[in-house]
Amino acid sequence: MGQQMQSVLAQAIFAPVFGADMAVARMSALGQLSLLGMVFAIVYKPLSDRYGRKRFLVINTLGMGLGLLIISVAANIPVYLVGSAVILMFTPHDMQAVYILESTPARHRAKYYSVIKGISMVGVMLIPLLRRIFLSEDNPDWWRYVIFAPALLAAAVALIALFSIRETDVFLARRLEYLRSSDAEREAAKKEKSAEHAQGGFLVAVKFCMRHKQLRWLLIGGGFLMWGWLMAMYYETTMAYGYASQFLKQGMKLGQAQVSATPFVTQALFWYPVGCGAFTFIQGFFSDKWGRKPAVIIMSIFAVISFGMFQLGANQNWSPWVVGLCCGAAIGSYWAALDIVGGIMCSESTPTNLRSSVLGVQPMLSALCSLLALGVGLVLINVLGDAYAGIISLGLSIPGMLIGVIIISWKVRETKNADMDAVTGREE
Repeated sequence: MGQQMQSVLAQAIFAPVFGADMAVARMSALGQLSLLGMVFAIVYKPLSDRYGRKRFLVINTLGMGLGLLIISVAANIPVYLVGSAVILMFTPHDMQAVYILESTPARHRAKYYSVIKGISMVGVMLIPLLRRIFLSEDNPDWWRYVIFAPALLAAAVALIALFSIRETDVFLARRLEYLRSSDAEREAAKKEKSAEHAQGGFLVAVKFCMRHKQLRWLLIGGGFLMWGWLMAMYYETTMAYGYASQFLKQGMKLGQAQVSATPFVTQALFWYPVGCGAFTFIQGFFSDKWGRKPAVIIMSIFAVISFGMFQLGANQNWSPWVVGLCCGAAIGSYWAALDIVGGIMCSESTPTNLRSSVLGVQPMLSALCSLLALGVGLVLINVLGDAYAGIISLGLSIPGMLIGVIIISWKVRETKNADMDAVTGREE
């Protein structure tokens, strides 16, 4: 939602204060304040290693819905930032990823994961559908309904999950093993600070990642792959400015040109989930057949090539369905590569009792390696303006993703067919 409504939200909330040509740039800059919500995530995420996956799957869904609800009623920048912070309290957890990975057989784990995520991308079509229904020149304030509808949907999904799913078998087995241990055994494990017996926690997970060679290189490699995050951050703005360029050439002012480009962007966004879902879907088959590392390389190459074609197509006024497919292919393959590293490979390298905690700290630790690119990108877009978002994103993504692929290829061992029930805290 944040990406596909980026230019619309920027024009509605930030443009009156900062101007139409700098609205997205200033929204990105001030949006860094919303990252304070991730401080809560540091304490909150590891609790699922102690209390289970199900309840946090429900809570996360409700929390993201609450954030959308706040944004839908925002009339000024501070309220928007509060809503964004609430969303960022819950989105880093990816509890659905842990749930899927702990509920699937090792031989087909990546396929199940990618198939479920690929099918779920169909739900993203709700956003351009709502854009088509509510966004128009006659009702400029109706963007709120585009945000409000998924907030209601989140409440319904959370209610369904509450009554229709159960705890994962992997978590229950490891938790029962811990509970059945004697007080003496627990005290001995505590004194030894054994990762095999620890029951999660932020500091425990950080220490474990730092001393575990496999996870350490996964964090570093994943950090460089996160340079590509810029592509995922600004694709709707890139699309909007690309299609608006034809109207700017006709002499329209920027604000009016973006309004005129909205139908083209909305149409392209209908095809975005198709391209994104297709590449999300197939990566699991690549990963299970050829291994996790070859899949990361293939998906990273697809991401860069597809984004270059998408950017060219938007600026050359290609058909929206072609632009939307290229955009979806770029973002889908990028997230697929990042999911393999930060989701599947990290999960397959971490014991059950620390898995959720490690997946909670992984994006935060990896983000340290991406701060340079994200910081430079933020500065450049605020200096050059929103129109350069696409060029900046691609220019910074390529070197970072190349370094990340090299690190994953040379420094990380393959995790295909790993038995997640038997993974320990010891290096193999």
